[in-house]
Amino acid sequence: MYPNHSPRLLRRRLLRTLFALPLGLACAAHGPALAAQDWPAKPITLIVPYPAGGNSDTIARLVAENLRKQLGTDIIVENKGGAGATIGARAAASAAPDGYTLLLAPTAVMAITPHLRTVPYKPSEFAPVANVSGSYGIVAARKDLPANTMDELVELAKSQPGKLTFGSAGPATATHLAGVMVARAAGIDLMHVPYKGSIEALNDLLGGQIDLIFDPVALSQVKAGKLKALASSSQRRNPELPDVSTLKELGYDVDTRSWFGLFVPAGTPEPVIDKIATGLEAALAQPEITDVMLKFSQFPQFQGPEAFARRIADDDAFFKRLITDEGIKVE
Repeated sequence: MYPNHSPRLLRRRLLRTLFALPLGLACAAHGPALAAQDWPAKPITLIVPYPAGGNSDTIARLVAENLRKQLGTDIIVENKGGAGATIGARAAASAAPDGYTLLLAPTAVMAITPHLRTVPYKPSEFAPVANVSGSYGIVAARKDLPANTMDELVELAKSQPGKLTFGSAGPATATHLAGVMVARAAGIDLMHVPYKGSIEALNDLLGGQIDLIFDPVALSQVKAGKLKALASSSQRRNPELPDVSTLKELGYDVDTRSWFGLFVPAGTPEPVIDKIATGLEAALAQPEITDVMLKFSQFPQFQGPEAFARRIADDDAFFKRLITDEGIKVE
């Protein structure tokens, strides 16, 4: 080997090789970290699996604007609605796991819909980044309903089982399951009337065609005096309705488990996920975020990747049991 090289030159070559080995191993080991340092190098797409104009879209645009300031790159909101959010979810799951495609999704996409019908994605195809917000749910009644409190509603419902109606954004949506949970906790029988969306249900409640909805969309009409709020179905009182007690305060053990979360395709490098989560935490800490979210019955509720993953697993098991126990089906 190297017959024309001196022993001193051979020793130099050997030392260079030995020193290069750990350096090469170190570079390989820190590859993802180096990639995260260079990320983001181009605009990010944030997919919303619903049409423009709803709560999902509003939250996504709020997140995009404030996360852009933290990450230093443009975030483009892309609405891919249809098929109960499954089209947008499939598009996000199919994207490259490089941190340049995000998905904003509610509880239903990850913990409810997959238990009800075949969907073109698997929750395991996503990695949780962070919980973004929680919802101030409202038990809202038509103005002339002869019940002004939850106890009076329960008494009225028990006097005419199955006669009182509640509307929802559709079968097995969070607003449907919220009504099921409240009815079960109160020991009453309500008739479910599904709609194509929350606005349609709200309009029929205002028109007196139905009796109740369990939906934060009612907030503005409650404040306008056109509907009455019997309780908050979230775990805390809505600051916009400080005199309206939570169901838990009234003795009804109900947690509607309503949230919006941020996801990336599975396989996205952990340092990139952590960088997004850190940026989101800083964005959600801005006081103006709370003020804006409050206008549509939401509140910032940050949880990092690990805590949020545990929450999703718990909610998934909860809704699977609820759907099975209640025999809920989607035709």
